Amino acid sequence: MGGSQVNQALVRLYFEVRDGLRDPVAAWAKLTGNSQQYTRTRGERRVPLDDATAAELAAAAIVHTATEHGPERVAALATSPLAGLVGGLGGAVLTEHPCAPEQVLGTRFGGPPRAEDWARAAYVLLWGEKDRLTRTADTPWVIAGRYKGQKVVAIGTHPTRLSDETLVVRPGTDGALAMAMGHVLLKEFFLDRTPFERHAMAATDLPFLVRLRERADAYVPGEVAEGRISDRLSVYGGEAGGEAVEVLLPRFDDGPGVLRRGVPVLRDGGELLTTVFDLLLAGYGVARPGLPGRWPDGYGDRAEPYTPGWQEACTGVPASRALKIARELGVTAEKTGGRCVIVPGRLDTPHADTAYRAMLALLVLTGCGGGWAQAGAAGIPLVPYLCLHACGEDRADVGALSWALAEGLFARRTSRSVLLEAVRDGWPMAPPPRVLALPRPIYPLPPEVDLLIGPDEHCDLAPPDPALVTAAVARLAGRTAAAEPGGGAADGRMRLLVDHAWMREYGEALPTYRPPGLGVPLKPTQLVRFR
Repeated sequence: MGGSQVNQALVRLYFEVRDGLRDPVAAWAKLTGNSQQYTRTRGERRVPLDDATAAELAAAAIVHTATEHGPERVAALATSPLAGLVGGLGGAVLTEHPCAPEQVLGTRFGGPPRAEDWARAAYVLLWGEKDRLTRTADTPWVIAGRYKGQKVVAIGTHPTRLSDETLVVRPGTDGALAMAMGHVLLKEFFLDRTPFERHAMAATDLPFLVRLRERADAYVPGEVAEGRISDRLSVYGGEAGGEAVEVLLPRFDDGPGVLRRGVPVLRDGGELLTTVFDLLLAGYGVARPGLPGRWPDGYGDRAEPYTPGWQEACTGVPASRALKIARELGVTAEKTGGRCVIVPGRLDTPHADTAYRAMLALLVLTGCGGGWAQAGAAGIPLVPYLCLHACGEDRADVGALSWALAEGLFARRTSRSVLLEAVRDGWPMAPPPRVLALPRPIYPLPPEVDLLIGPDEHCDLAPPDPALVTAAVARLAGRTAAAEPGGGAADGRMRLLVDHAWMREYGEALPTYRPPGLGVPLKPTQLVRFR
């Protein structure tokens, strides 16, 4: 016997069927024809099983499911030992991270940097809860980089011994720090001087024109218009003759408030247009002479978001240290051609997607589009895991998450109804898996799964050795299947304004800070995928 553990009801039934058919795949097909026999006993005592048989059982389930129901019905969380095998077969590699990387970096976001990229990175931000773990699979690459002069900064609620510097933030306030860092980058690297202007023009949506819609006594951002400014990021001081209007932008740090900031505009017939860059400066509170609205009076302003002084009251990080880290990131990216990396941890908060977008904006602004080190395999799309959690109906009002000027698109709607609408409309969510590999206990357990592979006692099978499972799959399938290549880095522009009605409904088209607080686990903005 080896170290594998299996549900005693499952292994008894599997042996009974397999001994008669002499074919593991056929045995699994027959067993799952009446799988209720053992799924009803899920959570009963697990018994030891030798490693080879455990790998055979998992391989039989994977091969049968991929052949009979399609490879996308085999799923594994990105952090599971079996994620590489599942992704190579064309299965669904799931992530508990929101879809922010695809929304910001493009649909062909190819996963984390390669192992060798760790060592050549000049600046690494370990950002999130998991950074307190000092012995992870990626630790050797961080250490290798530090031998070459790499600086490592840990940001989170707990310090880590791996970092050269640590910023301890209050739980749930990571987005506030990221917004303040973005404020500094925009002021000092886009207005005071312009080292990233060429990158922004060529690889981001910053010069794109955005229609403004009239709302109350001001305007709100609308759709991205066709066309862009060809030679500059802003319409400020251009052909418009200095015309400017006030726009209303989301503010979630002070109840249902809004920000009133001015942007320069162009007129196109009866429409007003501004650029993504101008909206971004307004959102971050980076003032320019002559524009209407309320603006911070400097980095130390604690009343107007999103300054270093403002974030200090939220995060507990001194304004001087936030300013220092932002400048280091900008200068390092400038001198090294974008060799800066952010390693995101799991921010277990309902507003994690907005925090991730604020972090990603730092990479977009500094030309580090390949520096998002999120768990996953290159070329394999990460599918939101949300559908597995939205198993039952709830009474939460999703519309309660909207900003003050929302149009009521999701008022008095439940998360499950919104999810069903998204799937009906064709958003590419993962279908319910028949075989699922989990790296750790997750509740509630998804229903109607034939084989649940995970460490918890409620799972059917403890994770077998990935090498043994891979060999068994190749033997049972007769060949080694591989997924279609998904590409490497994003092949389109990096987005800072996410142009979708659901995003605007929640005031999240631009990076936005949300304070810690209660919220429903499923948000429509987390379902949005882009072609």
